[in-house]
Amino acid sequence: MKYFLSISALLFVLIFISCGPSQEDLARVKLNKAKALLQNSDTTNALLQLDSIAQLYPKAMYVINAAKNLKNEVYLEELQRLEADLDSTNIVIAKLEKNFVKEKTEFDRYTQYVHKRQNFKRRWDKSYIKVYLNELGEIYLSSNYYGKKWLDHTGLRVYDGPDQAKTEKIPLGNINNHHSDFMEAKWEKVTYRKGKDNGVIEFIANNTRRRLKAVFLGKRYYYIILEDYDKKAVKDALDLSKAIKKKKQLEAEVKKIQNSLEVK
Repeated sequence: MKYFLSISALLFVLIFISCGPSQEDLARVKLNKAKALLQNSDTTNALLQLDSIAQLYPKAMYVINAAKNLKNEVYLEELQRLEADLDSTNIVIAKLEKNFVKEKTEFDRYTQYVHKRQNFKRRWDKSYIKVYLNELGEIYLSSNYYGKKWLDHTGLRVYDGPDQAKTEKIPLGNINNHHSDFMEAKWEKVTYRKGKDNGVIEFIANNTRRRLKAVFLGKRYYYIILEDYDKKAVKDALDLSKAIKKKKQLEAEVKKIQNSLEVK
């Protein structure tokens, strides 16, 4: 009797299992969930659902192929969007590049963008700011002092009324704080690399129409009024920097999408 009951129980379990949902059915649930997520613009989670189908239900070949096709549709649509954005960015870059001269000396690792309005051959005896930009989109600023006495400046503050931005301090003796002299003339150049401008570049670019002043911060203060062409150079350089970085990001995303496309 016990043997009969055991056999009956086993048969019941087998019948129950055989009557349960198939891998195709379960995979189709995942596929429908992915479609619903796509309708809600949740592409990331939709792709996760599609990727999981082949792993969880390897026998559901019909749904696996459907998931692969849907993934390719998603990737192709995203690829078209990225390529259109990349084309627009290239147009912006081409327009901004007209304001610059490209230079690369034996000492330069990357091509440099020199703004056409910042011609310093006539400004060797002036105090001024200068913006620097290279082909990677790296941007930085320098403050250049000229006078008969050492200022020993270590920073720069740009302001108009209560609004201002101030660089980080570049101490004397630092490689980015350079001094030179000839006869009675003194030159100081402080360079603010790797974000040490501390928002000064952005501040100037956002306020080109204002009468911005700059104070060289040293053992004493030295004031200048920023020239319109210097403010424009900073703005153009920042805009080009952002466009170059955006282009590189888009190119990386395009390559990633292309590698993700599944060939039938």
